[in-house]
Amino acid sequence: MNSEFLIAVHSLVLLAYLPDHMATSDTIAENVSTHPARIRKIMGFLRRAGYVETKEGTGGGYMLSCDPEQVTLSELYRMIAFGKLKPNWCPGDPEMDCMVSSNMEKVMNRILWQAELQLESYLRNYTISDVLRQIKQLREECGCPERN
Repeated sequence: MNSEFLIAVHSLVLLAYLPDHMATSDTIAENVSTHPARIRKIMGFLRRAGYVETKEGTGGGYMLSCDPEQVTLSELYRMIAFGKLKPNWCPGDPEMDCMVSSNMEKVMNRILWQAELQLESYLRNYTISDVLRQIKQLREECGCPERN
């Protein structure tokens, strides 16, 4: 998994939470705790996919253009992070005259592929609204006042 997936989820949940469903890249970056340029990159990706729109000029920013009840974490994972469970390097050597070394990568690729499919399936159970509801529930459980 990669941080771009988590940033995308966080950004969409934040936009769903805000009363006007709009925020600047600076506002989102501060909330996510990352650099605004990184937010703009991910928000551009979400814009091209139809999840957000942009409004230029004074009072502009990113606006939610999707129904947070309908956007699953699975959709976002598939779009942003699918295939990232498999590391760039795997131990072993397919050319080595050793049963373990020569087959480790093939076996681990199969295992990680199945894990990826199971993760994607699991993430279908959660929407952007579900994440926001869980955040609000945690807030209520701790008895903390809501802050903007």
